[in-house]
Amino acid sequence: MSEQLKWFKSSYSDSEGSDCVEVALTPTTTHIRDTKLTPTSPELAFPAPAWSAFISAVQPGA
Repeated sequence: MSEQLKWFKSSYSDSEGSDCVEVALTPTTTHIRDTKLTPTSPELAFPAPAWSAFISAVQPGA
């Protein structure tokens, strides 16, 4: 990956450290990885429009 990603812990991860997901955002892509496996965790990368559609579909009431 040519760009340096800035990872942050998802607000939906628990405070005990057992269910931790990290997210890194770019203008065009959303990257996701499991913090328990960092730095060897595989990353998922979604185009920004696809990620927005997914979030809209899984929100309560959608």
